[in-house]
Amino acid sequence: MKTLLVTLFATFCAANAVAAPVNINSADAKTISESLSGIGQKKAEAIVKYRTEVGPFKTAEELANVSGIGEKTVQKNKSDILLSDSGAAAPKPEAAAPKKDAKTDKQQ
Repeated sequence: MKTLLVTLFATFCAANAVAAPVNINSADAKTISESLSGIGQKKAEAIVKYRTEVGPFKTAEELANVSGIGEKTVQKNKSDILLSDSGAAAPKPEAAAPKKDAKTDKQQ
């Protein structure tokens, strides 16, 4: 019984460790298939073919345009789909400081 529990735990941990964020615009098919849940080698190859023919993906939802990939698969993987090599979102620009009038040195 103890061996069964250890095996189940190891399997659970391994299954959760598979998914990792992946740039669908630059990764090869093998990396995509290893990183996204429900995407095997054939679907990953279809993703690479699609981006080669159509151009880079602009949104994660655009993956649903690839044959064999549905919206549920996209939603399930959305947090692991990157569109650029920068994993973090671009910082939001800070509010612009009020401009000063060069002649009077007062804020406008």
